[in-house]
Amino acid sequence: MVKPEKFVKEAIEEIRNTVGDGKAIIALSGGVDSSVCTMLAYRAIEDNLIPVFVDTGLMRLGEPERIREIFSKMNLVFVEAKDEFLSALKGVEDPEEKRKIIGELFVRVFERVAREKNAEYLIQGTIYPDIIESQGGIKSHHNVGGFPIDYEFKGVIEPLRELYKDEVREVARYLGLPEEISERMPFPGPGLAVRIVGEVTPEKVEVVRRANAIVEEELKDYEKWQCFAALVGKATGVKGDNRVWGYIISVRAVGSRDGMTADPVKVDYDVLKKIALRITGEIPEVARVVYDITPKPPATIEYE
Repeated sequence: MVKPEKFVKEAIEEIRNTVGDGKAIIALSGGVDSSVCTMLAYRAIEDNLIPVFVDTGLMRLGEPERIREIFSKMNLVFVEAKDEFLSALKGVEDPEEKRKIIGELFVRVFERVAREKNAEYLIQGTIYPDIIESQGGIKSHHNVGGFPIDYEFKGVIEPLRELYKDEVREVARYLGLPEEISERMPFPGPGLAVRIVGEVTPEKVEVVRRANAIVEEELKDYEKWQCFAALVGKATGVKGDNRVWGYIISVRAVGSRDGMTADPVKVDYDVLKKIALRITGEIPEVARVVYDITPKPPATIEYE
């Protein structure tokens, strides 16, 4: 198990020794991994650190606005790239291809910022499970298997590469990060794109974004590792007196220690029914809602 004090000291030294008098950009998503990396890197190189948040258009409801608010005191670079990401994903259905497209596009955006800011290094919050799943062929994480072979950076620094998620949370608490960050549910780097089975379209993104917000709100009092909504296809339904051909939303809530294995959360039936009625009632495009009770393995936590 990680010893936070020792880890923090060594991570700061690693970043400082690698970057030297140069500059580094950090891929900031607002999640616990990237936030811990940001704190470590700022302690190491202070104003030579440039945090970069990329709004891919694939984030949760209100997330880009919240990131601006939380990190407003730092010299945050906010990149508006919704059209760029959605255009690159148009017509793509294969989940591995989606992850690799997103991973490469992230790096190209970071390279553009680095050229503008004269930064030579990229710091990112890759953790050990990302590496295991990418190298094991389970799925290509955007920051590992989806990371392009060729890039302009002098080096890529990954201070958390040997830590599991629960260890990262320990470091976050030690660093004094707010609970909103240290205990935040994991959110996939490729965003809502991997919670849409098949092609990603602006309509599907908006549907799953709204459904996800309802799920998080209704399950806020449950103890869980992660909960979310995914769009998994289409089916017939009835709204009013009319037959509809609408989206199927799958609700997923799991408990886990490190994300390597997971078990479904036992959610009260009345709560599930309320979620189903809210989603189908508040989102006209949705025809039905299902609850996923599959553990990991054989399933993964996310859908793609």
